[in-house]
Amino acid sequence: MKSTTRRLTATMAAAALTLSIAACSRPSSSGGSETTTAAATTTAAGSSGGSATSASGSDTGPATASSGGDTGEELSVGFFGFAKANSFAQATWAGVQEAAAANNATATFLDSNFDGPTQVNQLQDAVTSKLYDVVVIQANDGTAIVPAVKQALAAGITVVVEFTPIGGRYDTIEPQVDGVISIVDAPTINGEGLAEMALGACEQLAVQPCNVAYLQGFDNYPLDAARTKAAEDAIKAGGAELVASVIGGYTADSGRTAFQNVLQAHPDVNVVVGSSQAITGAAALAPDRDDLLFVGNGGSTQAFEGVMSGKWYGTYNIPEKTEGYRATEMGLAAHRGETVPTATDARSLTTYEALGTKENLTGQTADYSD
Repeated sequence: MKSTTRRLTATMAAAALTLSIAACSRPSSSGGSETTTAAATTTAAGSSGGSATSASGSDTGPATASSGGDTGEELSVGFFGFAKANSFAQATWAGVQEAAAANNATATFLDSNFDGPTQVNQLQDAVTSKLYDVVVIQANDGTAIVPAVKQALAAGITVVVEFTPIGGRYDTIEPQVDGVISIVDAPTINGEGLAEMALGACEQLAVQPCNVAYLQGFDNYPLDAARTKAAEDAIKAGGAELVASVIGGYTADSGRTAFQNVLQAHPDVNVVVGSSQAITGAAALAPDRDDLLFVGNGGSTQAFEGVMSGKWYGTYNIPEKTEGYRATEMGLAAHRGETVPTATDARSLTTYEALGTKENLTGQTADYSD
């Protein structure tokens, strides 16, 4: 069932040194094998000084910084995350902090609380104040923040685009602003992956028709709109019935409320897709139905437990703490004049293209808890 457009041919430098990432903050206290491997790969890419190939399989050319600073100089990192209250962003932040500590840097979390204009203003202020040498941006609005990113680059700040693309396209991992470093999960590919697992759940249930409900995150998020359309189109193309598409949000409470409404209108629903937080709330409403499976979007402890219990068919897992670590490490290396990849597909941080089915997650450890 795997779409050939989702195949990943990752070419990475061999690791010269293996780093062990100890968990902190909200993430799990023990790191899985993929965390250690990804950290080692990042170190090799950041310290080899050679040319690098993007994880998408095409050589996008090296990203280097012109600061020429001494590698012994302490640098400062600004992390522009989705929101401090968000467990996913907290997982990224844990990785950012660890990478900063390991690479002679300090780190600060700038909380925009999921608001695009606030985040733009924060970045503009950071350019004016010159507080940060490197910024890692988890964009709330990847289009609106482009001018501020260009201002940061012009001011000599190294910019790392993390998780969410910055620019007008949500179907590519390639940098859309010249000079940035990109390590992202393209929302349309994410949506296709969710649909692939939803169709896998339909096959497992062996029901006809297979009724699928999609719980979108936010209705005003460009990345959510792109992901939702990709997921819904692929679900329909795969032969399932999309019986409901509603706002499910990113909390257990919002997911529970959304699924209550779905159940009232479509009690015969078979598969429910949504954020891992929303699905955690939704799944609690139907603990005993053996004709209902869930698909989550996120790699939390709760999502892993849901998959391993058999109630969830799968969850789309990007090891987010690892991604935060790698984004920060690459940004610091580039600012110090080293060569790093300009484009990395976040799915390459797993060995299973982020499709966290029970088979693929066996023996793995979640990066964070919701």
